[in-house]
Amino acid sequence: MPTRKSVALTPAQACRFWLRAQRLDENAPFGDGPAATQAAIEHLGYVQIDTINVIERCHHHILFTRIPGYRREHLHRAQSIDKTVFEYLAHALAYIPTGDMRFYAAEMKERWKRVTDGLTSVSPKEVRKVIARVKKHGALSLRDIDDGEQVEKDHAWASRKPAERALRLAFYGGALAVSRRTGILKTYELTNRHFGWDRPPKPAPEKETLNHLLDRALRSQGLVSLDSICHLDASRKPGMRRAIEARMRRSELVKVAFDGMGKHEHWARPETLAQDLAPLEDRVHILSPFDPLIIQRKRLATFFGYNHVFEAYLPKPKRKFGYFALPVLIGDRIVAVVDLKTDRAQQKLLVQQWTWIEKGSQRARKKQIEEALHRFEQFQLAR
Repeated sequence: MPTRKSVALTPAQACRFWLRAQRLDENAPFGDGPAATQAAIEHLGYVQIDTINVIERCHHHILFTRIPGYRREHLHRAQSIDKTVFEYLAHALAYIPTGDMRFYAAEMKERWKRVTDGLTSVSPKEVRKVIARVKKHGALSLRDIDDGEQVEKDHAWASRKPAERALRLAFYGGALAVSRRTGILKTYELTNRHFGWDRPPKPAPEKETLNHLLDRALRSQGLVSLDSICHLDASRKPGMRRAIEARMRRSELVKVAFDGMGKHEHWARPETLAQDLAPLEDRVHILSPFDPLIIQRKRLATFFGYNHVFEAYLPKPKRKFGYFALPVLIGDRIVAVVDLKTDRAQQKLLVQQWTWIEKGSQRARKKQIEEALHRFEQFQLAR
């Protein structure tokens, strides 16, 4: 690495730059209405999808956190009508800007090759059969297919229906796109027909993809490390380090240091560090455990001194915060964790457990959090 003096930051400054990048330090940073959903996903780079339905599903929750006027139909419009977002794998299944599809096309191509080479759990013939059915009859969901056959699951989330596996393989291979999602039910369409393309985007070269991932992280994280850029994608770390070194030589990135960062190197754009950040207001955010601020657990602990554990898969006696615990951010501090459950029959948001992380001024903070929970309940139950 080029040896240049690091810019020294306080831990509070480091947190502020990340919150600024995540747009959690202002109200309605992406505006309002359907366009705000597209703008938020483009800025963040992706919004994770998860099917857990204890409260609102995480993709809606993440968008509501940054768009106070968010409505579920806005995401439906972006995916199914405007087609400005698509579903695919980021570090997990996610909504991704359609303009970024070429950065995922190489992985699609590789996954399709595994299908055609017969290296998957479903034969190439079965995958082509389901694609042909979509081509002839139009978009379909698994409910439209009754193959009658069941097979043993190889893990808890697998399907017993070969048709579902075939649909999934065609999706991961890029032949099919999810054209509509209703809860966990996905409707599949031919990718080119869904987007109105003659042919799909050409895969971006790896060097271009690395720079895209670096730019995405710099935009949505402010201060970045190899781990934060290549989250669950360790094979790209050597190439990413070379991309960072190239930008360092051009003075497009600078190293930063702050207490608590340990051995992990961090970098930022000079213009990021030059921002005049306004005094931080005590905004309250009830955060999804899959929120971009929470999902990278080690980074969260480094910046906020808080270790979050997703306890839904732990036996009840081992849970500290609760089955579906959500961190509560006030200003730049994680102050509490609330375990929530939506009782849809009774039209109530239930607080199963409340755990304070920070002591002091709890009475005032409790009132702020309860007000935020009331707003969250209204969103939960709005249909």
